[in-house]
Amino acid sequence: MLKPRANCDLCPRLVKFRETNKVLHPSFKNAPVPSFGDIEAEILIVGLAPGLKGANQTGRPFTGDYAGDLLYPTLLKFGLATGRFGATLDDGLELVNCRITNAVRCVPPQNKPTGPEASTCRPFLISEIAAMVNLKVLIALGGLAHAAILTTFSERKTDFKFGHESQHRLANGLILADSYHCSRYNTNTGRLTTQMFENVFTRLAPLLT
Repeated sequence: MLKPRANCDLCPRLVKFRETNKVLHPSFKNAPVPSFGDIEAEILIVGLAPGLKGANQTGRPFTGDYAGDLLYPTLLKFGLATGRFGATLDDGLELVNCRITNAVRCVPPQNKPTGPEASTCRPFLISEIAAMVNLKVLIALGGLAHAAILTTFSERKTDFKFGHESQHRLANGLILADSYHCSRYNTNTGRLTTQMFENVFTRLAPLLT
């Protein structure tokens, strides 16, 4: 499976930002964030990119920032994780039948990767999906992740419009399930509630073995 090198230099803007943060935050991982979970899983959760003081700090997707405080307790509730979520790499949390990744593996300035950066990182997502032989469902956290998945499969965005709790059957038979991103902004503004987020997972149960 194709993975970015620890010192990946494919995106000059992201490399520059990473080098800056090595000086500002020398204890952070400050490197491409690897996926988390079993490659044999049936579910792949896709975010957009690591957060500066979240995954870029800890080296695990959605760990260390507010988004993980909603995501991981939800996975625990639905039996998709075991252990205890403590927002650190040594908290003992393990995923069950799911895997988590990002469309862009390095932290971008202002949490906004560019289109060319997403395109440059896409081969890693393509390779990962190809390696997940049991994959049935992809969960897109946010519209940008939704678009990245569709582009990965060369699907037209006009045929599969993003909508919270929407489910789309792609041409390859996989299900794309949409959720608003579990960010602090979305939860603070009421755009996404805990119940709304849990509904996405409730609806997936009939699709899995």
